[in-house]
Amino acid sequence: MNIRDYNRAAWDQSVAAGNRWTIPVGPEVIAAARTGTWQVVLTPTKPVPRSWFPKLSGCEVLCLASGGGQQGPILAAAGANVTVFDNSPRQLERDRQVAARERLSLTTVEGDMADLSHFKDQSLDLIFHPISNCFVPDVCIVWREAFRVLRKGGLLLAGFLNPVRFLFDDEKLERGEFELRHALPYSDVSSISDAERRRYTDKNEPLCFGHTLGDQLGGQCAAGFVITDLYEDADPSEPLSKYTASAIATRSQKPK
Repeated sequence: MNIRDYNRAAWDQSVAAGNRWTIPVGPEVIAAARTGTWQVVLTPTKPVPRSWFPKLSGCEVLCLASGGGQQGPILAAAGANVTVFDNSPRQLERDRQVAARERLSLTTVEGDMADLSHFKDQSLDLIFHPISNCFVPDVCIVWREAFRVLRKGGLLLAGFLNPVRFLFDDEKLERGEFELRHALPYSDVSSISDAERRRYTDKNEPLCFGHTLGDQLGGQCAAGFVITDLYEDADPSEPLSKYTASAIATRSQKPK
Protein backbone atom coordinates (compact mmCIF):
# COMPACT_ATOMS: atom_id res chain seq x y z
CA MET A 1 0.00 0.00 0.00
CA ASN A 2 1.21 3.50 -0.84
CA ILE A 3 0.56 5.29 2.45
CA ARG A 4 0.81 8.79 1.04
CA ASP A 5 -1.69 8.09 -1.76
CA TYR A 6 -4.09 6.31 0.57
CA ASN A 7 -4.00 9.04 3.23
CA ARG A 8 -4.40 11.77 0.59
CA ALA A 9 -7.64 10.16 -0.56
CA ALA A 10 -8.73 9.56 3.03
CA TRP A 11 -8.25 13.22 3.97
CA ASP A 12 -10.05 14.35 0.83
CA GLN A 13 -12.92 12.18 2.07
CA SER A 14 -12.64 13.77 5.52
CA VAL A 15 -13.23 17.16 3.93
CA ALA A 16 -16.40 15.85 2.30
CA ALA A 17 -17.48 14.38 5.65
CA GLY A 18 -16.97 17.67 7.50
CA ASN A 19 -14.13 16.69 9.83
CA ARG A 20 -13.61 19.54 12.30
CA TRP A 21 -10.08 20.19 11.01
CA THR A 22 -11.44 20.81 7.51
CA ILE A 23 -13.92 23.60 8.37
CA PRO A 24 -12.59 27.01 7.25
CA VAL A 25 -12.57 29.92 9.67
CA GLY A 26 -15.24 32.59 9.28
CA PRO A 27 -14.85 36.21 8.19
CA GLU A 28 -14.99 37.45 11.78
CA VAL A 29 -11.86 35.44 12.67
CA ILE A 30 -9.91 36.95 9.77
CA ALA A 31 -11.15 40.45 10.56
CA ALA A 32 -9.95 40.09 14.16
CA ALA A 33 -6.58 38.73 13.03
CA ARG A 34 -6.07 41.79 10.83
CA THR A 35 -6.37 43.96 13.95
CA GLY A 36 -3.92 41.82 15.94
CA THR A 37 -6.45 39.66 17.79
CA TRP A 38 -5.81 36.04 16.84
CA GLN A 39 -4.97 32.60 18.12
CA VAL A 40 -4.15 29.25 16.53
CA VAL A 41 -3.79 25.71 17.83
CA LEU A 42 -1.20 22.97 17.41
CA THR A 43 -3.21 20.56 19.56
CA PRO A 44 -6.97 20.01 20.08
CA THR A 45 -7.86 22.86 22.43
CA LYS A 46 -5.05 25.02 23.87
CA PRO A 47 -4.09 28.14 21.91
CA VAL A 48 -0.38 28.42 21.20
CA PRO A 49 1.17 31.09 23.49
CA ARG A 50 1.74 34.30 21.57
CA SER A 51 5.20 34.42 23.14
CA TRP A 52 6.12 31.39 21.02
CA PHE A 53 5.83 33.43 17.81
CA PRO A 54 8.28 35.86 16.26
CA LYS A 55 7.05 39.14 14.81
CA LEU A 56 4.75 37.99 12.01
CA SER A 57 4.93 41.02 9.74
CA GLY A 58 6.98 39.89 6.75
CA CYS A 59 7.75 36.52 8.38
CA GLU A 60 8.15 33.63 5.93
CA VAL A 61 5.85 30.95 7.38
CA LEU A 62 5.29 27.37 6.29
CA CYS A 63 2.10 25.78 7.60
CA LEU A 64 3.28 22.19 7.37
CA ALA A 65 0.62 19.49 6.83
CA SER A 66 -1.77 22.20 7.95
CA GLY A 67 -4.43 22.56 5.28
CA GLY A 68 -8.10 23.10 6.04
CA GLY A 69 -8.57 26.87 5.88
CA GLN A 70 -7.75 27.48 9.52
CA GLN A 71 -4.21 28.26 10.72
CA GLY A 72 -2.75 29.44 7.42
CA PRO A 73 -5.32 32.16 6.66
CA ILE A 74 -5.20 33.41 10.26
CA LEU A 75 -1.42 33.82 10.18
CA ALA A 76 -1.64 35.47 6.76
CA ALA A 77 -4.22 37.93 8.05
CA ALA A 78 -1.89 38.66 10.98
CA GLY A 79 0.80 39.79 8.52
CA ALA A 80 2.88 36.70 7.68
CA ASN A 81 3.88 35.52 4.21
CA VAL A 82 2.25 32.09 4.37
CA THR A 83 2.64 28.91 2.38
CA VAL A 84 0.27 26.08 3.29
CA PHE A 85 1.73 22.66 2.49
CA ASP A 86 -0.51 19.61 2.66
CA ASN A 87 -1.00 16.15 1.15
CA SER A 88 -4.73 16.66 0.53
CA PRO A 89 -5.86 18.73 -2.48
CA ARG A 90 -9.27 19.28 -0.92
CA GLN A 91 -7.71 20.54 2.31
CA LEU A 92 -5.65 23.02 0.31
CA GLU A 93 -8.78 24.10 -1.53
CA ARG A 94 -10.20 25.17 1.84
CA ASP A 95 -7.26 27.55 2.29
CA ARG A 96 -7.68 28.95 -1.22
CA GLN A 97 -11.39 29.50 -0.54
CA VAL A 98 -10.65 31.59 2.55
CA ALA A 99 -7.87 33.48 0.76
CA ALA A 100 -10.19 34.36 -2.13
CA ARG A 101 -13.06 35.31 0.18
CA GLU A 102 -10.87 37.54 2.34
CA ARG A 103 -8.46 38.77 -0.35
CA LEU A 104 -5.49 37.27 1.42
CA SER A 105 -2.12 36.63 -0.17
CA LEU A 106 -1.47 32.93 0.50
CA THR A 107 0.32 30.15 -1.38
CA THR A 108 -0.69 26.48 -1.37
CA VAL A 109 1.55 23.55 -2.27
CA GLU A 110 0.57 19.88 -2.39
CA GLY A 111 3.16 17.44 -1.10
CA ASP A 112 4.48 14.96 1.45
CA MET A 113 5.51 16.47 4.80
CA ALA A 114 8.60 14.24 4.73
CA ASP A 115 9.73 15.75 1.41
CA LEU A 116 10.21 19.52 1.40
CA SER A 117 12.33 19.57 -1.76
CA HIS A 118 10.01 22.30 -3.06
CA PHE A 119 11.73 24.66 -0.60
CA LYS A 120 15.31 25.91 -0.68
CA ASP A 121 17.73 25.51 2.21
CA GLN A 122 17.35 28.22 4.89
CA SER A 123 14.41 29.91 3.15
CA LEU A 124 11.85 30.06 5.99
CA ASP A 125 11.53 31.80 9.36
CA LEU A 126 8.77 29.74 10.99
CA ILE A 127 7.24 26.30 10.51
CA PHE A 128 3.81 25.76 12.05
CA HIS A 129 3.13 22.02 12.21
CA PRO A 130 -0.08 21.01 14.04
CA ILE A 131 -0.84 17.36 14.85
CA SER A 132 -0.34 15.46 11.61
CA ASN A 133 2.93 13.53 11.82
CA CYS A 134 0.88 10.53 12.96
CA PHE A 135 0.12 10.08 9.26
CA VAL A 136 3.74 9.41 8.19
CA PRO A 137 5.80 6.29 8.99
CA ASP A 138 9.07 8.11 9.83
CA VAL A 139 8.79 11.37 11.75
CA CYS A 140 12.56 11.87 11.97
CA ILE A 141 12.66 12.68 8.26
CA VAL A 142 10.11 15.44 8.88
CA TRP A 143 12.33 17.00 11.55
CA ARG A 144 15.43 16.86 9.33
CA GLU A 145 13.63 18.48 6.43
CA ALA A 146 12.22 21.19 8.71
CA PHE A 147 15.70 21.94 10.01
CA ARG A 148 17.09 22.20 6.48
CA VAL A 149 14.57 24.74 5.20
CA LEU A 150 14.61 26.99 8.28
CA ARG A 151 16.99 29.92 8.51
CA LYS A 152 19.36 30.13 11.46
CA GLY A 153 17.33 31.23 14.46
CA GLY A 154 14.15 29.97 12.79
CA LEU A 155 11.38 28.34 14.80
CA LEU A 156 9.53 25.04 14.57
CA LEU A 157 6.20 24.93 16.42
CA ALA A 158 4.90 21.36 16.39
CA GLY A 159 2.02 19.40 17.86
CA PHE A 160 1.81 15.61 18.12
CA LEU A 161 -0.15 12.87 19.83
CA ASN A 162 0.99 11.46 23.15
CA PRO A 163 2.50 8.05 22.25
CA VAL A 164 0.60 6.51 25.17
CA ARG A 165 -2.50 6.86 22.98
CA PHE A 166 -1.26 4.05 20.73
CA LEU A 167 -0.58 1.47 23.44
CA PHE A 168 -4.23 0.49 23.79
CA ASP A 169 -6.69 -1.48 21.71
CA ASP A 170 -8.31 1.31 19.69
CA GLU A 171 -11.83 -0.10 19.42
CA LYS A 172 -12.05 -0.72 23.16
CA LEU A 173 -10.45 2.64 23.94
CA GLU A 174 -13.27 4.38 22.08
CA ARG A 175 -15.63 2.71 24.58
CA GLY A 176 -13.53 3.89 27.50
CA GLU A 177 -11.96 0.46 28.06
CA PHE A 178 -8.19 0.39 28.48
CA GLU A 179 -6.63 -2.82 27.24
CA LEU A 180 -2.86 -2.55 26.94
CA ARG A 181 -2.07 -4.23 23.63
CA HIS A 182 0.48 -2.56 21.36
CA ALA A 183 4.20 -1.81 21.58
CA LEU A 184 5.72 1.44 20.32
CA PRO A 185 6.37 2.47 17.66
CA TYR A 186 2.87 1.63 16.42
CA SER A 187 1.65 1.25 12.83
CA ASP A 188 -1.82 0.75 11.36
CA VAL A 189 0.02 -1.09 8.59
CA SER A 190 2.06 -3.63 10.58
CA SER A 191 0.81 -3.64 14.20
CA ILE A 192 -2.69 -4.96 13.52
CA SER A 193 -4.27 -7.66 11.37
CA ASP A 194 -5.66 -7.14 7.87
CA ALA A 195 -9.16 -7.61 9.22
CA GLU A 196 -8.62 -4.91 11.87
CA ARG A 197 -7.09 -2.57 9.30
CA ARG A 198 -10.21 -2.87 7.18
CA ARG A 199 -12.10 -1.28 10.06
CA TYR A 200 -10.36 1.94 8.97
CA THR A 201 -9.98 1.45 5.24
CA ASP A 202 -13.60 0.39 4.71
CA LYS A 203 -14.58 3.78 6.14
CA ASN A 204 -11.84 5.65 4.22
CA GLU A 205 -10.17 6.73 7.46
CA PRO A 206 -6.49 7.76 7.38
CA LEU A 207 -3.93 5.21 8.55
CA CYS A 208 -1.89 6.27 11.58
CA PHE A 209 1.53 5.74 13.09
CA GLY A 210 2.39 6.12 16.79
CA HIS A 211 5.93 7.45 17.17
CA THR A 212 8.00 7.17 20.32
CA LEU A 213 8.94 10.20 22.44
CA GLY A 214 12.49 9.36 21.44
CA ASP A 215 11.59 10.11 17.83
CA GLN A 216 9.24 13.01 18.58
CA LEU A 217 11.52 14.87 21.00
CA GLY A 218 14.89 13.22 20.52
CA GLY A 219 14.34 13.30 16.76
CA GLN A 220 14.08 17.08 16.85
CA CYS A 221 17.28 17.32 18.86
CA ALA A 222 19.07 14.88 16.56
CA ALA A 223 18.07 17.03 13.59
CA GLY A 224 19.80 19.98 15.28
CA PHE A 225 16.93 21.77 17.01
CA VAL A 226 16.98 23.11 20.55
CA ILE A 227 13.63 22.58 22.29
CA THR A 228 12.87 25.78 24.19
CA ASP A 229 9.37 25.09 25.53
CA LEU A 230 6.64 22.44 25.74
CA TYR A 231 3.05 22.09 26.87
CA GLU A 232 0.46 19.30 27.06
CA ASP A 233 -3.18 19.36 26.02
CA ALA A 234 -6.20 17.14 26.54
CA ASP A 235 -8.89 16.36 23.97
CA PRO A 236 -12.25 16.08 25.80
CA SER A 237 -13.42 13.56 23.19
CA GLU A 238 -10.55 11.19 24.03
CA PRO A 239 -11.19 8.77 26.95
CA LEU A 240 -7.44 8.85 27.63
CA SER A 241 -7.72 12.53 28.56
CA LYS A 242 -9.43 11.59 31.82
CA TYR A 243 -6.04 10.28 32.95
CA THR A 244 -3.32 12.06 31.00
CA ALA A 245 -2.79 14.63 28.27
CA SER A 246 -3.49 13.22 24.83
CA ALA A 247 -1.33 15.72 22.93
CA ILE A 248 1.96 17.59 23.25
CA ALA A 249 3.26 20.79 21.62
CA THR A 250 6.89 21.90 21.35
CA ARG A 251 8.66 25.12 20.49
CA SER A 252 12.07 24.44 18.92
CA GLN A 253 14.71 26.69 17.43
CA LYS A 254 17.43 26.24 14.86
CA PRO A 255 20.61 27.63 16.48
CA LYS A 256 21.79 30.99 15.18
